[in-house]
Amino acid sequence: MKIIDKELTKNKIISAVGILIQLFMTYLNTKIIGTGSYIPDNKIENSDYFTKTFFEKDQSLIKGSGEEIVAKFRDITGIKERRWVKSNQTASEIATKAAEQAIASAEIDRETIDHIIVATNFGDVIEGTIQTDLLPSLAARVKHNLGIANPSCVAYDLIFGCPGWVQGVIQADSFIKTGLAKRVLVIGAETLSRVVDIYDRDTMIFSDGAGAAIVEGTTSSKKTGVLSSATVTHTKDEAFYLYLGQSNKPESDPNVRYIKMHGRKIYEYSLSNVPKAIKAAMDKSGIPIEEVKKIIIHQANEKMDEAIVMRFFRQYGIQIDIDDVMPMNIQELGNSSVATVPTLYDMILNDQIKNHHINKGDIIIFASVGAGMSINAIVYKQ
Repeated sequence: MKIIDKELTKNKIISAVGILIQLFMTYLNTKIIGTGSYIPDNKIENSDYFTKTFFEKDQSLIKGSGEEIVAKFRDITGIKERRWVKSNQTASEIATKAAEQAIASAEIDRETIDHIIVATNFGDVIEGTIQTDLLPSLAARVKHNLGIANPSCVAYDLIFGCPGWVQGVIQADSFIKTGLAKRVLVIGAETLSRVVDIYDRDTMIFSDGAGAAIVEGTTSSKKTGVLSSATVTHTKDEAFYLYLGQSNKPESDPNVRYIKMHGRKIYEYSLSNVPKAIKAAMDKSGIPIEEVKKIIIHQANEKMDEAIVMRFFRQYGIQIDIDDVMPMNIQELGNSSVATVPTLYDMILNDQIKNHHINKGDIIIFASVGAGMSINAIVYKQ
């Protein structure tokens, strides 16, 4: 009996110590505590392209009616309309609008923000100029627009293709976990309508918009927020899948350059590499794949995104209902590059995406792919 009593006492002590450790153990978590977005009012519908004339990259005419070209485009991308900014708006202006919403949503004093990271590719482009303007940086302009006086609030831009906003959150997580920041404003803003070649049918993909988030370091007894992440960049053969190039229009000025892409190569690259990159982040998290509720993926191309997500789950031997897991807004908003992920996330949180909701404790994945070529992913617990 004495031996049994000793064993019981020992087990009770071990159990009590375990409980005490759990009570006093805290995790430093990186949480999104507020979001905001700006969707331009100017709606460009597919029918607006029916009367357009399109040329190939070799400047040969694309045969067929505008209606036929647009119908094929919609079948591939899922896009039926997109949003463009007004003539007097710039990327820094709409970035500021999204930031104001995020600050209000988080209910914080803007003077307590340690970093402002603005993901962009072209900066401010004045209508009719096609000239990118990043002097000063968009982040500096946003800080100025927000009226933040604190000199310790560091503002800078992140040029990382379409995955820029996701990478900004990854950077914010690193700053927070290493004690270099407590609170970071991460924005994705772009006005791609200013850098498109109207004679290139790829023009129909691109749109404008801005999304923002307040990312903060918090402590709790459980792991939450950013659980893991992964980023890769392929440049050996892939660096110039997206680039600036001459208009497709015959006899156009070669010194005036517009956004261009090798669509088929991007499609094949993405299907081969994005599922693996998302899996790398997922495996690092230690979370069972069955717990993933949503994948908020860069809104690049409806069919491509669907194929990526299906391939990601197949790596675990799982078949899923794509409509349950992958919310989309590309059909109405088009591809706004760095703004697609934060805009979609904000819209879901505000019940603006039909049949999609995110609840406290849900496991979600942010993922993107774009110019460079780069891919990144974050596993996040709401």
